[in-house]
Amino acid sequence: MNTENPSAPAAPTAALPPAFRAGSPRRVAPLRIGRSRRVEQQVAGQATSDGDGVRLTRILTQPLQRRLDPFLMLDAFGSDAAGDYIGGFPDHPHRGFETVTVMLAGRMRHRDSVGNEGLLEPGSIQWMTAGRGLIHSEMPEQTEGRMAGFQLWVNLAAADKMQPPAYRDLPAEQVPLLRLQASEAGQAGEGAADAAQDGVALRLLAGSSHGVAGAVLRPVTEPLVIDALIPPGRALELPLPPGHNAFVQVFAEPGFGSAVDIGSADAPTRVALDRMALLANPRAGDAEPDGVRVAVPATADAPARVLIVAGRPLGEPVVQYGPFVMNSTDQIRQAIADFQTGRLAR
Repeated sequence: MNTENPSAPAAPTAALPPAFRAGSPRRVAPLRIGRSRRVEQQVAGQATSDGDGVRLTRILTQPLQRRLDPFLMLDAFGSDAAGDYIGGFPDHPHRGFETVTVMLAGRMRHRDSVGNEGLLEPGSIQWMTAGRGLIHSEMPEQTEGRMAGFQLWVNLAAADKMQPPAYRDLPAEQVPLLRLQASEAGQAGEGAADAAQDGVALRLLAGSSHGVAGAVLRPVTEPLVIDALIPPGRALELPLPPGHNAFVQVFAEPGFGSAVDIGSADAPTRVALDRMALLANPRAGDAEPDGVRVAVPATADAPARVLIVAGRPLGEPVVQYGPFVMNSTDQIRQAIADFQTGRLAR
């Protein structure tokens, strides 16, 4: 099923989401993959609430932690009703992992026990390393309007769990923005796969792609986190490290959102809006370059927006108790005791 149309026009700049209008995009040539990973499983997520009654959808849950190692959790939140988010996330502890918050709409203020403070606005990201422990809050700085975004939890290796906490707050302008541009030969029909990628836009939240370093680079787990906007009739080919676990979250925001086809051009899997596609790992001995192909049907009414996430698995025991993620039950008991006695955030 070939769903792309190389002659389809790219979305005009004025029609792009705010995050894709921040700064000047770097034009880069499309990359090619030898084959695409297939969709192993689709996940719809579970409606729940957290913090002080914030309504959200928990997409990556504990049963998937081993399969998607080093990723521990993915939450999506999005509502135009202030009652769904106004309570925010008052002071709460963390130990043993990192949180990545991606804001799509609205304003949220971060404060923590280490003295860090930052304002998350549309297109910005927050990368917080809880390490040995901190207490922080994430509270709305608005009383009406839309609030939307994602939070991803990334595990830390056993040797790194007790490192000092750290925090980075990156506005949209500091997130590298790429726009794929086919060569004149490709646009003329001599490279159909390249032409099909023309006009695709990528925000490099973490990791590197197309020879460009993302906003955040992390050792050990080497996470790749990309916010991609793919116009109707286009197909992104994105190389992925063969040893990384990976998934694609298909999401919608006002004016943007479409089902996508993931996998090889001749036998893709249709993934609906608000679904996570868990990507199959390459088979042992595969010699071809590894990656993922995400295509948007030419008949789609709007560009698709997807979050592509990959990371190197740690292969270590994971023991989670609420906001603490360690490697053993004894370490969890210690984290609870440290929190109860006021030692966790020292």
